[in-house]
Amino acid sequence: MSKLLNNAVFGRNIRKIRDSRGLTQEQTVARMQLLGSPLSRSAYAGIELGKGNIFVSDLVALQKIFNVDFSEFFDGVTTER
Repeated sequence: MSKLLNNAVFGRNIRKIRDSRGLTQEQTVARMQLLGSPLSRSAYAGIELGKGNIFVSDLVALQKIFNVDFSEFFDGVTTER
């Protein structure tokens, strides 16, 4: 399984998108679990804080839940490490 490494801007983008959809972390994770993700709320919170890595499959689930283009997750992410 492939993972994306953490990034604070990426995490903030996910939170901004989730907030714009009026979803809590718990609601988001519950929807992800319905799509087959075993992600916990605490692990999801770490991703939003830029401290946790995310599986590519979980990013696909978020794209489906939020109904956004993948580029919105990466808005403002630079090539710097």
